[in-house]
Amino acid sequence: MGMDIGCLHSQFIRTAFLRSKGRNPCSMFDLLGHGTWQGLSSLDSFKNGCSRLTCQRNFGFKSQHLTRVQALVIECNHPQNADFPRYFSKKEKKPFPIPIVELRRAARERMKNRKNQPRGPIPPPKRGLVVERLIPVAYKVLNARITLINNLKKLLKVMPVNACKWCTEIHVGRVGHPFKSCRGPRASIRKGAHEWVEAVVEDMLVPVEAYHLYDRLGKRISHEERFSIPRIPAVVELCIQAGVDMPEYPTKRRRKPIIRIGKKEFIDADESELPDPDPDAPKPEILAEIVDSEIVPPSSEEDMTLLAEETLQVWEEMREGAKRLMKMYPVRVCGYCPEVHVGPTGHKAQNCGAHKHQQRNGQHGWQAAVLDDLIPPKFVWHVPDVNKPLERELRNFYGQAPAVVELCVQAGAAVPEKYKPTMRLDVGIPTDVREAEMVV
Repeated sequence: MGMDIGCLHSQFIRTAFLRSKGRNPCSMFDLLGHGTWQGLSSLDSFKNGCSRLTCQRNFGFKSQHLTRVQALVIECNHPQNADFPRYFSKKEKKPFPIPIVELRRAARERMKNRKNQPRGPIPPPKRGLVVERLIPVAYKVLNARITLINNLKKLLKVMPVNACKWCTEIHVGRVGHPFKSCRGPRASIRKGAHEWVEAVVEDMLVPVEAYHLYDRLGKRISHEERFSIPRIPAVVELCIQAGVDMPEYPTKRRRKPIIRIGKKEFIDADESELPDPDPDAPKPEILAEIVDSEIVPPSSEEDMTLLAEETLQVWEEMREGAKRLMKMYPVRVCGYCPEVHVGPTGHKAQNCGAHKHQQRNGQHGWQAAVLDDLIPPKFVWHVPDVNKPLERELRNFYGQAPAVVELCVQAGAAVPEKYKPTMRLDVGIPTDVREAEMVV
């Protein structure tokens, strides 16, 4: 007797009952009456994520007149499982978002198609201007970030989150996970075991800072200026360059495009004939962060669920808006360390301390950044049952999700569709180690 249990994409799900030369056909409900699935308690974990459960049993008889195959398929309403984000060692260089071979191929195609063709328009940021249609997006991203920080402060008052004392790993739950994956100082002495303490907002949202540029088309920041130029959150700097006006961080706004006099040299156009900008013109409101002493946690489960839903919404707004801004305003990241620079070219500060930085004299290896470089999601282990801690032996059956998403899901929010593949909601979790060893 053979048995196969599988979970397929809903687009390809088909329930089949095959009968060949059988004189006594059986119904689908006969399958559940034989007690064949006793001991497979992991099937119970599918009841929340799958709409139909079907398993397959094959019966072989010596008789040539009867062969019966019955299929029981697990039908899921979400995509198949996806791999976890890859962990890059400190000795590895980050891969380029687009491979070099494809970049060269695309450059050759552009050169080939550009022959005897007029040159296309230059984007406004390269001419020193801001994109007017993206200014509301920049304000929306900035306010979404502030709202996200305020909501996380409220949720952390009622939801337990643990952070490792020695490394950057965190866990959403009453007790930390049992996996020995610590890579912090003296981890070998502790055999990779974590030491859990109470987490703060900075553990949930990884702080990524960048230099504030007064003129994004000006000279690159030198090594000697690295301490005289302020550093602010990279998302805030991206919003300022996209059109957000903050008095504490002044920036140069041009109303006319620059005039190029060389490949890297330009002069500003004369704006004397233009009328002075109206200082009293209405501007979108910028929210303020709530002080820790004024945080009011949710008073009921309903309020906590609504707060979690709002937190997930502003999390997606911030990421989607930042992704739109990055398509027009370039962001650079070092291929060896987490340093981020918002601007057309990276700075010249020699403060890279990554692997073999002595060979590069501390200079950064700048490359195009992706959204996860600007806003790291920081994946954590997904807890299927909040009342039951994770087990070390069942690690391969658990999924992962961004820390903000996992916190909101445990607070009562619905699981977003885009995060279901990595959370492995369609994986049956065994109840003990003996049952896990039976899984092929």
